[in-house]
Amino acid sequence: MNDARPAEAEGGMLLTAATLGLAAYGIYSIGLGALDAFRSPGLDWWADAALAAFGLLLLLSAVLVRVRIPGGLALAVSGLSALQALALHNDMHFYGDILVAPQVLRGAFAAALAALAYAGARASRPPRAE
Repeated sequence: MNDARPAEAEGGMLLTAATLGLAAYGIYSIGLGALDAFRSPGLDWWADAALAAFGLLLLLSAVLVRVRIPGGLALAVSGLSALQALALHNDMHFYGDILVAPQVLRGAFAAALAALAYAGARASRPPRAE
């Protein structure tokens, strides 16, 4: 009896969910950076470029997470962390203060995506030969 098959399928679903979340967050960041570049009282030019660059990094790492390339999850976590740090900077420009609730929600979303990717990679790993 081989019970490894359902665990692999569940791991694939978790990886797909994590990939879609990472890709959506990356596309959102790229779009926000591109849109804000043309607003008149927007962010500094380097903040817009950083949003787009870190969004591209997150989009690339989403693919690497899905195909389980070593280091893909680390790259995704670094992209998520960079976008979180940049969001703190952007809050000061947009609102003049750091809004705690949106920052906590963004951090929780990033942690949930990383946890999904980790759990999916662990569940879809082939069983070890002993």
